[in-house]
Amino acid sequence: MTAANASLRVGGVTPLTTIDYPGELAAVVFCQGCPWRCTYCQNAHLQPAEGDDQVPWGDVLGFFARRRNLLDAVVFSGGEPTLQSALPAALKEVRALGFKTGLHTAGPYPMRLARVLPLLDWVGLDIKALPEDYDRLTATPQSADAAWRSLTLLLESGLPYEVRVTVDEEYLPAGRLDALLDRLRALGVERVALQPCRDPAGRTCFGGDLGQVARRHADFREIVVRTG
Repeated sequence: MTAANASLRVGGVTPLTTIDYPGELAAVVFCQGCPWRCTYCQNAHLQPAEGDDQVPWGDVLGFFARRRNLLDAVVFSGGEPTLQSALPAALKEVRALGFKTGLHTAGPYPMRLARVLPLLDWVGLDIKALPEDYDRLTATPQSADAAWRSLTLLLESGLPYEVRVTVDEEYLPAGRLDALLDRLRALGVERVALQPCRDPAGRTCFGGDLGQVARRHADFREIVVRTG
């Protein structure tokens, strides 16, 4: 078996989605493991390095082989995909089947991200807060340095991307959300997706109107609001 067959830890698969890789019919591989402990994490079961219901990578790859000509792309999400050393080999195997490759990442490992950028066709990067709020949100020291460095590397790569901002009013009340978006625009970010944080009961953690926020920041090339 390849290194990816032997060691990529998969916590689950979504066989079809139209929202995780904009403009493409995609499947999502949820990679097991994440170094951060974000307060609003919706996939807490994927945080441990080993999960209770892992899916063998060989089975996942076999499923994709049967979905050629039916799917356009495969997105690696998590958890945090760049945590796993098997990610580059897995990306190569998926590309060999003829699929585009996408990545959802929070950017905790900038140098690992840099190594896989040549194997990707699109990236969704989470920028969670202004730098001074990161450590409290992620429960991880120096997480802001990693995330914002990853943003710089992504912008320099020239790859298609979107920067995704999950809005929790504790960390991003209206004024700080505006400040974050202004900072992203100043760095050259052109595509942003806003999404409201939801607590475990499904309640929105932001009382404002994200559509109004998007209209205030219409100078982005693209700014959208996602509620799904």
